[in-house]
Amino acid sequence: MNRKLTAIDLFSGCGGFSYGFQQAGFHVILGVDNTEIALKTFEQNHNDSKTLLLDLHEDNSIDKIVESKGEHKVDVIIAGPPCQGFSLTGARNENDERNTLFNAVFKLAKRVNPKAIIIENVPGLLNLYKGKAKKEIIELCEEMGYNCNPKLLYAPDYGVPQIRKRVFFVAIKKELGIFEFPEATHKPQDYIGCKDAIGDLPDLVSDLGNEELHYNKKPFSQYQKTMRNGNKVLKNHLGTQHTEHVINVISQVPEGGNHKDLPPGVGDSRKFNEAWTRYHSKRPSKTIDTGHRNHFHYKWNRVPSVRENARLQSFPDEFVFLGNKTQQYRQVGNAVPPLLGKVLGTHLINYLKDEN
Repeated sequence: MNRKLTAIDLFSGCGGFSYGFQQAGFHVILGVDNTEIALKTFEQNHNDSKTLLLDLHEDNSIDKIVESKGEHKVDVIIAGPPCQGFSLTGARNENDERNTLFNAVFKLAKRVNPKAIIIENVPGLLNLYKGKAKKEIIELCEEMGYNCNPKLLYAPDYGVPQIRKRVFFVAIKKELGIFEFPEATHKPQDYIGCKDAIGDLPDLVSDLGNEELHYNKKPFSQYQKTMRNGNKVLKNHLGTQHTEHVINVISQVPEGGNHKDLPPGVGDSRKFNEAWTRYHSKRPSKTIDTGHRNHFHYKWNRVPSVRENARLQSFPDEFVFLGNKTQQYRQVGNAVPPLLGKVLGTHLINYLKDEN
């Protein structure tokens, strides 16, 4: 029987990571998260996937997941637990509620026995509690019969036009070997810059746009063609109304510059590291976060639209975000770039397919 490999996405948000797995050929059975609007976005963009609104602190949360997956066999568990879920100081206390988020991944694995587990998190996790968190994950994998290989991945190395570092723990059943991460696809001189990522989108300067725009330029980079993929209507590309003061400050920031490049007395209201940052057309963007107030378009005097942030996160244009604008920005910023999911998912298939 040649069935599709399957995945469950825990702490899924809008499902960027598992969308990449879907692109790689997996059937994503279920997305589990505690934010309703993110799950609505998930359902809209994943084929035949169910969602489950769930707080994984709850005692019976694993039972609910097992019930929701129905008869499906689960090949892979994907998870990006919030790093507050790694409370590992002192003895591991099963009842410490901060631990439950982290342990939910392994409790579910005990019940469904997947061939692989992938945990994604911020780089700081490697050194959290003097490396205890990393050691703990590897030991839990060992106990359950998995070889676990953690690695820090840098998104531009895999064609994502954004400076983003994340650690990925990929654990596969011992009989399947040890997962070796795929080689980088891009060298620093080939990194995709902001212009090649978003330069074909309407500029939103004289017109803030509307819910359904049409492309008004032809794509001029391979990345843009890939992101469009025959898509006709542009969603989530709405401008933001800035005050004259904000536009005036942004206009004085040089390409690739930030608050340090402003004249004395200008932009004093914001003076932290990322304040008044203008992207550089030839370089990947800064890390996309859940807000949208500190980064600006490489050319236009405005913040990027949700769609532009989504492009910089490698979401294709056919992926539509639901909710109000603030919710949409948050969904984009919280996501794992789908392209990283696709690269890892495609590579992981080589380890799992012999089993089928």
